[in-house]
Formats: sequence, structure tokens, C-alpha cells
Amino acid sequence: MVSLRNFLICFVTGICFAGSVACAETPAATEARQADDLPATEAEVSPPVDIWDRIRRGYAMPELKNSRVKTSLRSYSRNPRHIERVFERAGKYLYHIVDEIEQRGLPTELALLPFVESAFQPEALSHAKASGLWQFMPQTGNIYSLQQNFWKDERRDVLQSTRAALDYLEKLYQQFGDWHLALAAYNWGEGSVSRAIRRAKARGRKADYAHLRMPRETAYYVPRLEAIRQIVADPEKYGINLPEIENAPYFVRVTKSRDIDMKTAAELAEMDPNEFRMLNPGFNLPVIVASHNSVMLLPMENLEVFMDNLASWVNTGKPLSSWVLYHLKEGETLADVALKSGMTEEELRRVNRIPKGRKVLAGSALLVDANGQLAPAIAQEELNAGLKLSAPEVRRVVYRVRRGDSIYTIAKKYGITQRSIRRTNNLRSSRLRIGQRLVLVIPPRANTQPPPGKNVHVVRRGETLFSIAKKYSTSVSKIRIINNLRTTRISIGQRLKIR
Repeated sequence: MVSLRNFLICFVTGICFAGSVACAETPAATEARQADDLPATEAEVSPPVDIWDRIRRGYAMPELKNSRVKTSLRSYSRNPRHIERVFERAGKYLYHIVDEIEQRGLPTELALLPFVESAFQPEALSHAKASGLWQFMPQTGNIYSLQQNFWKDERRDVLQSTRAALDYLEKLYQQFGDWHLALAAYNWGEGSVSRAIRRAKARGRKADYAHLRMPRETAYYVPRLEAIRQIVADPEKYGINLPEIENAPYFVRVTKSRDIDMKTAAELAEMDPNEFRMLNPGFNLPVIVASHNSVMLLPMENLEVFMDNLASWVNTGKPLSSWVLYHLKEGETLADVALKSGMTEEELRRVNRIPKGRKVLAGSALLVDANGQLAPAIAQEELNAGLKLSAPEVRRVVYRVRRGDSIYTIAKKYGITQRSIRRTNNLRSSRLRIGQRLVLVIPPRANTQPPPGKNVHVVRRGETLFSIAKKYSTSVSKIRIINNLRTTRISIGQRLKIR
């Protein structure tokens, strides 16, 4: 009956349902067939009780034992409700992630990595612009074929980001031959880990994860995963109640040949829009474009009602999509488009994700309300459509701290204030770590690199304020006054004004 209904709806509406669960045999039939296919010795093994049992059975990484694991366990144990809330969110994704991991023969602990990366929040965005469950940076996302365009950001897409993360982790394991080092590279970068290994070997030191010199964030990265691994292995020991999550698919893939609004899809599935968004976070705009080969995810339990409501909706003649694409002409403004479409400028900016303070230039593509009219299907060629914006009022730079850096030297180098650096990065002290990432917000025309010359001196190794003052026939007190120095302490690379 389900297969027949799928066929009818696909024929009538152009929306089809993909996946063996939705379109073919029942779960019971699938389980029976799979059991028949297994060798006798494997078929006799009892099936996993739930997804947690399945994850525990696939643990394959060596246990990490150090003080950081104990610190992480204490930290998590102090806030059990937080742990439980994160794993409640994970219930939507874990079956799919574990399934993908097992198909590749990887350790199932990797299914817990999004706990450390994003707390299983698919729309999580870090200060450094890493995004999604697996926290992909834009450049790494491009390397692993995650589309990032006007329509969607596959770093947030549940299916594509999981595929890319496992591709990356497999590659890192092949490179380093050690899961702890592979995970460190996932967090810190493969180049950084390779250099740290070379430095350790050159100095005759051990070059495993436990002994490498690395930033604090990376040093705690694997211990946090190890702590979560131990909590899942024995939750009662740490006073944590894992939510009940069946060892069964939570969602089903739905493909379609007609555009459909996100809001309409959620309504037809009788879902809260925010819950629908949690399964489909990769879409940037309020419409899912059929010609872009997009896949929509729905909870298994909502599939039947979605199909019934969809058939009723189509019978009314109402459109599934209420958005059209408009290309901004030379001389037009957002105000002009707003007037034509019956929208406000604020709505246009919100729907099209136009940054505040940026002007939209001619040739930009804008999604606008069709005002109840039948919206023509958006063509596949429009996949490359996008916004053309004026230069930003400010730009954001991700800076990695180097040896000898201080907040003062970084602020001077980029022509910004120390207070700005502290506020943007929520720094409670002036202490920095080598390898630490800082987000710098740079205003227009900031003096990012004052050129050295007869009026500027770049501090070199071994120099002091006294030696510099002597070199320029001036005094230490004058240099301190000109450069607003509170102490005589200076850093390599620091620029000092000299008169």
C-alpha cells in the first residue's frame, strides 16, 4: 500500500520518496531477509538493544588515559542535564551516522565526535566560521565537495557533512596510522600535527598524541571524546541517564521534482518548523529547489501524514512554492524590489541573508515573494546565482597566535584595539597560547601593517628598550611615552614609534 501511494503521489505531484524503508519492503521483512543472509554464527548474535548498545559494541580506539580525561569527566559529570540534552538532540542523527561508520569499518566512537564539535547542533557556527554538526571550515568543506552557495551550505547538511567528515577522518587515519593523531589533525590541521611530530622527533622526544606539544584546545580535544566514550559505556557510573534511542532509522530521504517551500513542507508533515529545520539545516533560503538535486529529510513517523496531506494540498490547486527568483537590474535598489514584490527591505535582507550594512549590486539574484501567483520552477542553471555585495564595513580575520605574540602586538599589527580583541574572543586575561585562533574584527581603512622606517622600529631578538633608545639617540622614557608602554617589557616583532 505504501509503495502504491508513493507511486501515485510521484505521478500526480512530482514528489518521490527514496530509500528502501519508504519505498520497498517493511522493516520486519528487511530484518528477516538480513537474518537469512547472515552466516549461522553471526545470526545467533543478539541484535543491539538500542543505538547506545550498538555504539558500545563497535568501540575500537585505544583508551586514552591522562589527567585531561579525568578533568573532562569531572566537568561533564557536574552538569548531567546538559549531557542528556545534547544526546536527546543526537537521537535524530545517530542511527544514520553509526550506519555510515559501520559501512566503512571505522570505530563507532566517531559517532560521538559531534558532541565535542557542535553539541549535536547542526546549525552551530564558531567564531572561526566553522559550521555544522562536524564543524567544517569553508576551505576544508570545499576540498571535501560540500557545496556552499546562495541556495545551501552542505557543511550543515546532515547527510553530506557526515559523508565528508568520515572521508576526512579516513584520510587522516591513513596519513598518521593512529586515531588519536588523526583526531588531533581534524581539530588542529594535518600540517600542524605533522610539524609537531617532526619537531618532537628532532628533539628525541616521543611523537604520539600524549606527548606532542599542541594548543590547549587540541590537547583537550581527544580527552573530551574519550570522556564521552566512557560515559556512554557506563552512564550510571557518572550519574547520567542516556535518552532512549532505538536502533532504527529516525528519518527517511525524500526527493522531489517540484520546488517546495520549507514552511509548506513542515506544514504538510505536521511538524514544528524548528524541528523540520533541525533535519534540513543545509538550506539557506526558504525554498527547496528540485532541480538542484536536493534531498529533504522527514521523520519516519511523519511520512504517512505528509503523503496524505500532500495529496490533499495538490487537489486544492495551491502552489507548493511561493517564491520566485529576481535579478537586480542596473540602477535598482532593494527599496525598488521591495515595492514591486510587496515585501519590506528588512524582509528581503532576512530571506536572502544579506549582511547588515552591505549594499546589493546589479546582477544579484534575490528570492522574492510570488504574491500568491504560480511560481515557475527555478532552473538548474540558477545553482550559480548569488549576491553581489558592496565591500564590507568591517572584515573578519582568523589569526593563529605565534611565538612572541601578545594582544598588544596583534592589535598594533592590525590597527585595532586590544579591547576589541578581548571582547570579540571573550578573553578573560591577556594570556595567549601558541596556535590559539583569534577572530579579529578590522574596521575600514585600519592601519593593518605600519611600514618600518626611520620613524618605526621592529623589535628583534635580544633587544631592550635601552639598546633601542641608544641606537636612535633617544631615551627609554620618550619611547615609553610615545608608544603608551606601561612597562619596559617588549616582544619580538613589536613595532615602536621613534621620534
